[in-house]
Amino acid sequence: MASGTTAPPPPANLRRIVAASLIGTTIEWYDFFLYGSAAALVFNKLFFPGSDPLVGTLLSFLTYAVGFAARPLGALVFGHYGDRLGRKKLLVLSLLLMGGATFAIGLLPTHATVGTAAPVLLTTLRLVQGFALGGEWGGAVLLVSEHGDARRRGFWASWPQTGAPAGQLLATGVLSLLTAVLSDDAFGSWGWRIPFLLSGVLVIVGLWIRLSVDESPVFQQALAQAEARKAASDGGAEKLPLVSVLRHHWRDILVAMGARMAENISYYVITAFILVYATTSAGVSKQTALNAVLIGSAVHFAVIPAWGALSDRIGRRPVYLLGAAGVGLWMFPFFSLIDTGGFGNLIIAVTVGLVLHGAMYAPQAAFFSEMFATRMRYSGASIGAQFASVAAGAPAPLIATALLSDYGSSTPIALYVIAAAVLTLIAVGVAKETRDRDLARVESADDEPSGARAADARTV
Repeated sequence: MASGTTAPPPPANLRRIVAASLIGTTIEWYDFFLYGSAAALVFNKLFFPGSDPLVGTLLSFLTYAVGFAARPLGALVFGHYGDRLGRKKLLVLSLLLMGGATFAIGLLPTHATVGTAAPVLLTTLRLVQGFALGGEWGGAVLLVSEHGDARRRGFWASWPQTGAPAGQLLATGVLSLLTAVLSDDAFGSWGWRIPFLLSGVLVIVGLWIRLSVDESPVFQQALAQAEARKAASDGGAEKLPLVSVLRHHWRDILVAMGARMAENISYYVITAFILVYATTSAGVSKQTALNAVLIGSAVHFAVIPAWGALSDRIGRRPVYLLGAAGVGLWMFPFFSLIDTGGFGNLIIAVTVGLVLHGAMYAPQAAFFSEMFATRMRYSGASIGAQFASVAAGAPAPLIATALLSDYGSSTPIALYVIAAAVLTLIAVGVAKETRDRDLARVESADDEPSGARAADARTV
C-alpha cells in the first residue's frame, strides 16, 4: 500500500459506517422524492387550484425544481465546513434540516385554507430540503470512501448511492399503500400528510445511528498535516477550500457536472415524470404507475452494489460510459412500452431504465471522491454534483411536462434525454481513470494543477 494510506477499518466497523451513511441518505432521499411524487399526484390541486390540470402540474413541478436550486448553496456551505470541521458534524446537521422541513410540509395548510400563503410556505420548505440535500450527498459518500478498503472502494462507496432507490422505494411504497387503501377524496384531504409526518420518526432513527460512527481517518490525517504546515509557516492563513478547489480542480468539477447530465435527467424522467406521462397520455392509473416505479426501484437498489463492484475490476469510466450509452438508447423503447398501457410493459420500461441508470450512479461516488484532494474533497465533490443538478435534475420533469404539453408526443422528451447522454459520454470520455488513486494523499493547495497529478499516489 502506498505511503500515507490508512489501513482499512475492521469489517464490523466499516459495515457500521456504511449502514450509517445508507440509512441517512435513505431518509434524506425519502424526504426529497416524497415531495416529487406528491408534486405529480396531489400538490397541483392542493396548492395550485383553478388551473388547467397540466398547468397546475407544471406549477407544482416548478416548486419541485426550487429544491434543486438550493442544492448548490448547500454544497458550498456544507462543503466548506465539511472540509474544515469534518464529515460527521455536517451530516448530522443535514439530516436535521431535511427531516424538519419534510415534517413541517405535512403540517402545512393548503390553498383552500390560507390562499397564496400556502404555496409560499411550501416553496420555502422545499428550499430548506434542497439546501440540506446539497450537503448530504458529498459527506455521506466521502465518509464511506475515506474509511473503506481502497481495492473495493467502488463497491463500498456505492452503498450510500443505494439510499436514492431505497428512499424512492420507501416514498413510493408509502404513497402506493395509501392510494390503495384510501379513496381519492381521503388521500387528497388528509392522507397525503401521513408520509411527510412519518419523516420525524425516521430522522430520530437516522440520528441515533449516524451519531455512533467515527470521523473519517483520512480527513483527520489531512487536518493534522494542515495544522502542522500552518504552524511551520508561522500561522499563515490557510486558503478556503472553495478557493483551492476552483483553482486546482476546475476541470474535475466540469467533468463531474457533465457526468451528471444523463444520470440526473434520466432518473427524474424515469421516476417522477412517468407519473405524469403514464396517467395523462397512456391512460394508466396512479396506482399502476406507482407500483411500476416501486418494483423498478427495488431492482435498482439491488444492482447498484454490483455495478460498484464491477467498477473496482474494470474501472469507473467503462461502467459509467456503458450506463450513459444504455440510457440514451433505451429512451424510445421506454416510452413505446409505456404507451401500451400494460403493467408488465411498464415494469420493463422502468426497471431496464433504472438498471442502466445504476451503471452511472454506482461508480459515481468513488469516481467523484477520487478526483479531489482530501481538504478540498467535500467541496469539490459536492459542487460538481450539485451545481449540475440545477441544469439537469431540477428542470427535467418541468421540461418533459412542457414538451408533452406543447407537442403531445414523447419523441421530443426522448431526444432531450439522448442529448444529455451525449454530453455525459463526452465528459466521462475525456476524464482520467481514477480507480487506483489513494484518498490518503493530502497535498497542499499549491501542490498540483488540476488534471496533472503526476504520481496519482497510486495504491499497490
